[in-house]
Amino acid sequence: MRDSVLTADIPLGPFEGHLVPVFAAKGKASKLHAHLRCSRLRADGAVASEAPLNAATIARMCFVCAHYGHWGRPDSGVGLFLRALGGHRGLLSQLQEYAEADPDDEVTQEEAEGAAEVLRTEPVSEEGETYDEDRDARDEAENLRDLVLSRWRAAADSLHLVESVVAKFPWLTDWARPKTALKEEYLQALRERAGLFVDATGLLEAAAAASLEIPELPTEDEAFGAIGDSKEIAGRLRSMWSRWQRAAADAWGLPGDRLVTYQAVGGISSRRKGYGEACRAVERLLASWEEEVRQVARASDPGVMVALTVHLTELPKEDPYAQQHERGLLGGLDHWTIGVLLTYLTSADWGRRRLTFRAPRLIVDQLLARTALVRCEPEPPGTSRAADEASPLGPGVFDETPVHQRRPLTVEHLRLLSTVPGAEDQLYTVFSIDAGTEVVPFKELERRAAGGWRGVLLAGSADLPAALIEPWSEAIGQRPEEPSAVWRERMREPDDPLFGERLGLVAGAERAAWMVSRDRPWTREFNLRLLAVARGVPDLRTLDSGYDRAGRSRSLPRAVWQGLLAHGQDLDLEPFEAPDGTSWKRSGSGIPLGVLAQVQVYEVNADPRYQGKGHSPFCSHVRERGVTADDDLLTITDLLGDTKFDWCSKCGGYAIRRLTDTQLAHYRAAHRLHDIAQQLDPGRGGYDPGRLGQLVEQLLELEKCDPDADDRSYSEDFRRWRQIVQGLLLRARSAQAGQP
Repeated sequence: MRDSVLTADIPLGPFEGHLVPVFAAKGKASKLHAHLRCSRLRADGAVASEAPLNAATIARMCFVCAHYGHWGRPDSGVGLFLRALGGHRGLLSQLQEYAEADPDDEVTQEEAEGAAEVLRTEPVSEEGETYDEDRDARDEAENLRDLVLSRWRAAADSLHLVESVVAKFPWLTDWARPKTALKEEYLQALRERAGLFVDATGLLEAAAAASLEIPELPTEDEAFGAIGDSKEIAGRLRSMWSRWQRAAADAWGLPGDRLVTYQAVGGISSRRKGYGEACRAVERLLASWEEEVRQVARASDPGVMVALTVHLTELPKEDPYAQQHERGLLGGLDHWTIGVLLTYLTSADWGRRRLTFRAPRLIVDQLLARTALVRCEPEPPGTSRAADEASPLGPGVFDETPVHQRRPLTVEHLRLLSTVPGAEDQLYTVFSIDAGTEVVPFKELERRAAGGWRGVLLAGSADLPAALIEPWSEAIGQRPEEPSAVWRERMREPDDPLFGERLGLVAGAERAAWMVSRDRPWTREFNLRLLAVARGVPDLRTLDSGYDRAGRSRSLPRAVWQGLLAHGQDLDLEPFEAPDGTSWKRSGSGIPLGVLAQVQVYEVNADPRYQGKGHSPFCSHVRERGVTADDDLLTITDLLGDTKFDWCSKCGGYAIRRLTDTQLAHYRAAHRLHDIAQQLDPGRGGYDPGRLGQLVEQLLELEKCDPDADDRSYSEDFRRWRQIVQGLLLRARSAQAGQP
């Protein structure tokens, strides 16, 4: 196991002197630990403090904590810097990897030369013991070839990791240079050894094969009669051409794989008349294609070399189709491209994935056509690479400095941040000159940075103070054991203080805190932090991060969506509907919406004429996926103003933004007023004479309410509210005056 212990000689750059939390037993000479759980911190009464990150502090670090400890938050600048140093894929370990030959896992130069000679020899025909011996020798040679290539690829990947880390933290350059030089020297030796297995002529002919257009196929040749009619002959020959060209274009020499012969005659009985003649015709056709490839290769001026600089693209981390061995620097490169890299590479900036070749024009043309490589613009000598180099990480990018000293985020900063577990699932508060303060998901930050966006990160959801989150969590309490206490609400009367509680912010916080797995209790605080940040987002559709290549949603957890939105089935808008005038039909009281008018409504398929029924983001018909960027945004005013909506009967058709305390208070007051209006409506059975005094008191209390509580003006909604209340007061008092 390679040593990745933090040592005092490592340059700390701008993080020199940065305060990190430490734990230590009492005493000036006691070791410093990264956390209280360290197995070497056995003394009682350990003291928590802060120490400057410098050589003296590193010298006092516990060995285990210097090796594995997290000094500071992992998503802070100093945390990211130390994380890049440690671990198996960290700088300290990789500087020791592939720096010299490994006697226990190494193919010597003599072994490589012998294996290459075996593979260049024509295989023996399939007969007798000679063939078996030849096959065993070739199998062993192929295994040695694969071992050499694997070690070269791993060494290139290791050098890439080292140089990319040093590029991110340039103050490490001088310190790391002697160790990096050893890795470069060893990589070159491995490349020369692996190059023994590659034939430059074969690479050129493979490029020629890839450049060919499909030839005119001899579908009318009577020699192919055993295959079938001309239509079937054409189909089989096209398939054979396609398979042959793919095999030839990905080879280090012409494939010589006669299995493609049987793509033309497969499934045909060898006893059929003309079968042998058809096989010989296929052989002649393959030979003609191979001869054409050789002619194209010879005519391409292979002695004339052309320079090309390419940039290796990076496989997405979440690519579900990439095998484990493909995930390194050279992951995704095909067989032929690897051969070109071994043969024609002249210089390489492994850290920035930038490679320069000098190769024949035909090979250069094919390199440009390969999707795994992207051409870079030529760089004149002395050209600055400032535009390509990410701003190095230092204090001010994340949270080590006051906000007024923050530095703009770059793609490289976000790439570093993505290595921290859970960082991609947070929400971030950012500021830019163009848009001001916003809350955005991680994927949106990546998209913006890639497009040249200039902004600073103010805080992530993990940065919210515990002094706010912990009391909030305690006030919510633990999830009740009885499920009905969590998900069901008994029918409540409008004058019940808890009427409509399922629409409010408190119920939303309970959903976010309680809808967590019992074996993952830490997600409770994580959800509450996301909920707290997301509550201030003007349009929840902007929180949709889409899907990654593996098809996984990058949206907020379902519990957080439940905390942000209430189910439309819990919303009763009858009090706000216009009076109908009939006693047998649902009839509203025309109460003004007031502060409820602009409450947001999120739903799928707002136009039933185009997309069918409307569904809630929580409906099983849309996989309960929460809000996405393609959903429709309405308001409660829209719901009341359009009667053409066709809602799903299972989910109610929509979800609403949870009501603030002010909005919930008006919702409750409106239902109380509507309930009184129904009691005083003679068409609905009359009133209870014994309750008239109580109704008058309730109306006098409701008269003081203002549906536009946030509006200090004497609004039309307020006048309408007073008009309704006073009309009901008049009716109630008239009824009182007529009592015996």
